[in-house]
Amino acid sequence: MNRMVESGKTLLVDGPASVLVVSGRVEVFGFSVKDASRIVIREGKRLPFAVLETTNFDISLGENASAEEIDGNTIPQSWIESLGILGGFQKKPVIAMVLGKVDSGKTSFCTYLINRLIREKQKVAILDGDLGQSDIGPPCTVAYAFVTKPVTDLYGLKAENAFFVGVTSPSAAVNKTIKGIALMKAEILDKAADFVVVNTDGWVEGEEAVEYKSQLAEELSPDVIFCVQQKDELAPLLVALEKFIKTTIDSPLTIRQRSTEKRKNLRELGYIKYLTDAKVKSLPLKLLTIEEQNVGLIRQGEEEGLLLGLYDSQRKFLGIGILCKVNYVRKALKVLTSVSEKPLSITLGKVRLDENLKEVPTLWEEKGMVRQASLKKLRLS
Repeated sequence: MNRMVESGKTLLVDGPASVLVVSGRVEVFGFSVKDASRIVIREGKRLPFAVLETTNFDISLGENASAEEIDGNTIPQSWIESLGILGGFQKKPVIAMVLGKVDSGKTSFCTYLINRLIREKQKVAILDGDLGQSDIGPPCTVAYAFVTKPVTDLYGLKAENAFFVGVTSPSAAVNKTIKGIALMKAEILDKAADFVVVNTDGWVEGEEAVEYKSQLAEELSPDVIFCVQQKDELAPLLVALEKFIKTTIDSPLTIRQRSTEKRKNLRELGYIKYLTDAKVKSLPLKLLTIEEQNVGLIRQGEEEGLLLGLYDSQRKFLGIGILCKVNYVRKALKVLTSVSEKPLSITLGKVRLDENLKEVPTLWEEKGMVRQASLKKLRLS
């Protein structure tokens, strides 16, 4: 459908949808969209098209998608001011850590910062530390990418490397998550970025969350922490981070709140993305180094569906896979994966997927029991 929107308004589009800018001038998170540009909005995502000159849109809406006009620009003034804060640092790289609760606008803010920095010809990297809503790498990973052109959705970026944690929340693997983020940060710094934007997960409330974010900040040593706050939910965290330079950023009033089920659905779309054209491969255990993530595993028949991280000999992340079966006679793993290269190291996760790539409870969770790991014993026997 065609829709004409006047200057000074914003068109909010909830996916799944696609939007073609037929004529006019608009911005999406600081990205100036050209005429004849078509932008796809994923299910569960919302994009704001700020109209700078009266614009003609051609909009295609999927099931449960919507498009509505509102007055003004949804980008808070504090987002614009944050660019001045970043520009005030003389040394490079500048590391900016972004904190906020679930659905506060962290990823949108990161996208805005990146687009504006690219406009200023800066070399920018995004480090994605949100295991449960990963944009750069597969779900259950932390990953990074260098951004060379403006984007409307970080999901379209290709990860330069990733670290498989194997869980959907850092609360289940605090030390592992921090280790992964630290390793990815070190790689970025070796590649001489001007700015490193670190997006984090939405676990911010409660003593354990505050302790985790404090440890993460110590490891990252950011030049500035941007705290995306809706009310005062970050107050205890702000106190704990008193030694760091930080500034509070407004959460957009038009931010879309998503249910736990919707967030799970978005993760499952991520599994599908990284397992497209996957095939079952046999991997001899004698050729593999196995890391088990403290998972209570494995007895025959209980392994089906476990998520895996696959690495090469240099510990570079190759992709994810699903453990289909352990062949106890031939001492091999049957793994469903899109990775073409032979992995030499695997990490077992704590997430289990069914044949439709939907998250389901692990068998030991269903039975309320703990199994002792046996893959390493199998390999050595």
